[in-house]
Amino acid sequence: MRAEHLPRFPRALHPGAWWLWAVALAAAASRTTNPVPLLLVLAVTGFVVAARRTSAPWGRAYVAFLKLSLVLIVVRILFQALLSSGAQGPTVLLTLPSLPMPDSSGLKLGGVVTLEAVLRATYEGLQLATILCCVGAANALGSARRLLRHVPGALYEVGVACVIALTFAPQLVTDAARVRQAHRLRGRDRSGLGALRRLAMPVLEGALERSVDLAAAMDARGYGRTTDAGRSSRRVTATLVGAGVLGVCVGVYGLLSGSSPDWLGMPVLVAGLLATAAGIRVGGRRTGRSRYRPDPWALPEWLVGGSGVLAAAAVFLDVHRSPASFFLASVTDVPPVPVLATAGILVALLPAVAAPPTPVPVAVAGPQADRSGAPRGEVAA
Repeated sequence: MRAEHLPRFPRALHPGAWWLWAVALAAAASRTTNPVPLLLVLAVTGFVVAARRTSAPWGRAYVAFLKLSLVLIVVRILFQALLSSGAQGPTVLLTLPSLPMPDSSGLKLGGVVTLEAVLRATYEGLQLATILCCVGAANALGSARRLLRHVPGALYEVGVACVIALTFAPQLVTDAARVRQAHRLRGRDRSGLGALRRLAMPVLEGALERSVDLAAAMDARGYGRTTDAGRSSRRVTATLVGAGVLGVCVGVYGLLSGSSPDWLGMPVLVAGLLATAAGIRVGGRRTGRSRYRPDPWALPEWLVGGSGVLAAAAVFLDVHRSPASFFLASVTDVPPVPVLATAGILVALLPAVAAPPTPVPVAVAGPQADRSGAPRGEVAA
């Protein structure tokens, strides 16, 4: 193993490893409404982000996603208290003024608010908030621009759209800090709806402009240029991708349907994935790609990605063994602590030690740096 691949030397970890780690934790969070593993996933992602995030603009994305998650939980509780007409529970917290609603609507407006309904809404909101924070951790640790380099050539149009979407949220954070600083310099350091109105439009405009500038820079550098390909090659690509997507749909249906035969589930899904991968590989030959500063995939990348996959596998296995510990029948009881899932999620702390230290950025002045502070080589594909 070369010296620059060892974790003791500062280097940027492969963004795919960070996204694999974060997506695996998000998949684990999607399998439970038990607050114990959900809060543990939040603690793990927050600790790893604090230990390994960079000083790049997207490094502050996790805090923004965490604040958004708290707002989401509050909104979920309010909707449950004001509008939901399902089973509320016997423990009444308060009674709000109510308005009559048609029985066919399935809604209520005001009325009784119970402890069981609030706890159920809190747990469901916490699940969605945890998944959102996992996405925020991936944005804070792995640069979406660098991740775009590894998109297959046949999917370059999708890659351009995805990188614009993924860089929008980090740019919102950067532009919000810049606009607030400008307001303070002008003596407008105030809060309230008026300050939010002055902040919203410049932030949205700046984030959209920078995302579109990124796409234009990629196009100017020749990203996605295709080479000549014969008609037979295009037909083979379309056939393989179409058959693969159809196989994936049928396989997913077979896995979710309890009445389908066994061969209609996993075997068809695997065959569809293989056919799709083969079609993407054949179609990628039409696109000439050159790499500037390629990202290595060495031992730290395997450890980071593997720790996330191991955490997800532990949660999935524990859910299969004891589903009652992950989907609570009574929300007022003390939530149980699933041992196997807890141990697996704790393994996901490994990137805080196994990932190499982040390199200290060198300030670049003049035309070699773009307005986001990242070197222009960052967008080369």
